[in-house]
Amino acid sequence: MDIEEELLISNNNDDSVNCDSPEERGMDGCTKDGTMDMYGKPAMKAKTGGWRAGSLVLVSEGLAALASAGVEANMVLFSKSVLRQSNADASNTSTTFIGTLNICALFGAFLSDSYLGRYLTCVVFQAVLVIGLVSLSLSTQQFLIELKGCRTTADICNKPSPAKVVSFYISIYLLALGSGATEPAVATLGADQFDEGDSEENKPKTAFFSYYYVALNLGSLIAETVLVYIENMGKWVMALWISTSCGFLALIFLLSGTSRYRHARPSGNPISRFFQVIVACLRKSKIDVLSHGEELYEVQVNDEQDCARRLLHTDDFKYLDKAAIMTQSDELLLSIKGQTPNPWHLCTVTQVEEVKCVLRLLPIWFCAVVTSVAFVQVPSLFVEQGEAMNSQIFNFHIAPANMTVVDIISTSTFIICFEKVIVPLYVKLTKKQPKIPSELERMGIGMVILIMAMIVAGLVEQCRLKYANEKETSSLSIFWQIPQYVLVGVSEAFIYIAQWGFFESEIPDGLKSLGLGLSMSSSALGSFLCGIIVTMVTKITSKYGKSGWISPNLNEGHMDRFFFLTAALIAFDLVVFVVCANRFKSIRIDKGGGLSNKITTDRASIGTTKMSSTNSDAFSSGSNVTCRCRIHLNDPPVRCHCGYELRIHTSWTKSNPGRRFISCPERGVNKCGFFKWIDDDNCDRSRNIISGLLDKLKLARNELASARQQV
Repeated sequence: MDIEEELLISNNNDDSVNCDSPEERGMDGCTKDGTMDMYGKPAMKAKTGGWRAGSLVLVSEGLAALASAGVEANMVLFSKSVLRQSNADASNTSTTFIGTLNICALFGAFLSDSYLGRYLTCVVFQAVLVIGLVSLSLSTQQFLIELKGCRTTADICNKPSPAKVVSFYISIYLLALGSGATEPAVATLGADQFDEGDSEENKPKTAFFSYYYVALNLGSLIAETVLVYIENMGKWVMALWISTSCGFLALIFLLSGTSRYRHARPSGNPISRFFQVIVACLRKSKIDVLSHGEELYEVQVNDEQDCARRLLHTDDFKYLDKAAIMTQSDELLLSIKGQTPNPWHLCTVTQVEEVKCVLRLLPIWFCAVVTSVAFVQVPSLFVEQGEAMNSQIFNFHIAPANMTVVDIISTSTFIICFEKVIVPLYVKLTKKQPKIPSELERMGIGMVILIMAMIVAGLVEQCRLKYANEKETSSLSIFWQIPQYVLVGVSEAFIYIAQWGFFESEIPDGLKSLGLGLSMSSSALGSFLCGIIVTMVTKITSKYGKSGWISPNLNEGHMDRFFFLTAALIAFDLVVFVVCANRFKSIRIDKGGGLSNKITTDRASIGTTKMSSTNSDAFSSGSNVTCRCRIHLNDPPVRCHCGYELRIHTSWTKSNPGRRFISCPERGVNKCGFFKWIDDDNCDRSRNIISGLLDKLKLARNELASARQQV
């Protein structure tokens, strides 16, 4: 049997907390995903993050949603009764505001990931939200409303001057900037409070997005019921100051958790990083790409201030790998101490993989845009359908727009019941844990339910037409819309939450806010796409003097056919989605950060060891690998595919006496079995001398053992 002296090297002399690897961070009580505390040091699990910090983010977002939805919900009515705009102008004011809000979401995500960071982005733009609300409340109170003429919605206010109208638009667009730019940053900040590298904390991270959506819905629910009721009574100033107070409280709750938040460092301008990959590829368009990503460039930074996780190479979009191929000029530049290559000439594997991750997400994102076509019909066509139905119950009139409350309640109820009732009941009945569907599977389930909702809406419309009367309405009760609203709400719970979690988990660390912003922007593009479809359908079906499917008088049209058309469109989108989901490749994150099948260099110029492939090298797949070996105490550890720190051993066999090698701790069990010699092979003279000394040492030990027995 071989006698081996295990020399596992670890930096025990350094008392400072470092982020050499996820495992070391976890052993020190730090997070494994590279997040920092407010002082820029690795975040300690016991003192930061978790539900204590996440709950503050949820409360803040719920209050902010209430504040912005209180203005958005009745903007059309405000524009008509206060600003005295026409129906078309009031509609344009509302749609332009919503569109600006969604565009600002991408702007805020860009700043969050690139320069400001998530926490600072939230603070700055929630302050902008409060400023916009204060400005709108003051301008409404002081300039726009003549209180004696605007106490009810039936009254017409005096038309304000152009200067006062300008102050109104400045206020609402400050509000759109503050609300829109905050949303993706707040969602990502909340997700950062749960360690993605810890299996125990990663489970609540999925639940966070569920409760985040519940917070959004509850804020919107209160705004669309309580605040809308106050505004319909003509008490605009009171409603706006309530919204302002909620916005201020949202900022206070956000600031109260400053010391407990975990932060992810901004990674710089992603647009320039993307174009660097494209330009580097074009410069090397004539160079052939090697299979499996051999000889690609990667940087291993020995800097505790830079704990961003690296990405492993993938085989798709191979053309982009050209950006990471090292030319002779690149190798010459790297050989000079302290020199780094020009990123417009040579990119790292991680940088190339970031572009690949975004490209992989685009097909799923396009499918999400098409799915949003159905969701945007809820506040428009569903409401128009309800206006043509009997909305009386006893002596009480139900506003058709208030039926959207059923959608909000069903969404929130399903999310809460699924976590607290359905899953525990399933476990109790079956005595086993259910297999939770993946994000993509949940999105597919939601699309199936959404198809059912549109079919039900079409069937309800057919029934409504059967009971149509001459007053452009129908005797069919508006409560027949409840099933379609409930189905839409349940589909939202499946699709939006899974979509947010999917985009957040499948995007690189430095682009997570941008990933959520991209996900949230699908609703805005879905609105534009729905508008185009409605215009085309109306133009085609109203030829030759026909009323068209969506007629001003719904009793003369066939809106049921449009609902069925939408269901068919979502069904086709589902087929495309299934194909894209089956072909999708998840992001591969380097759990260790030291050893990989590519060239790895170090800006600190620490010595490297050239490793040639052997038959026992199951890791490098027969390629030459240059990696850093942790021979010196200050070197970061080298890791195998398993994510374990490689161990340095000394062989004492007769063929390789005193020769050091590294291997996987689980070698020979069921792991990767990595093995590599560190030292060169001994010459015959050295081998004979060491073997002779070992024999003499063995003889001396035996004589010592015999002497002890005699004593």
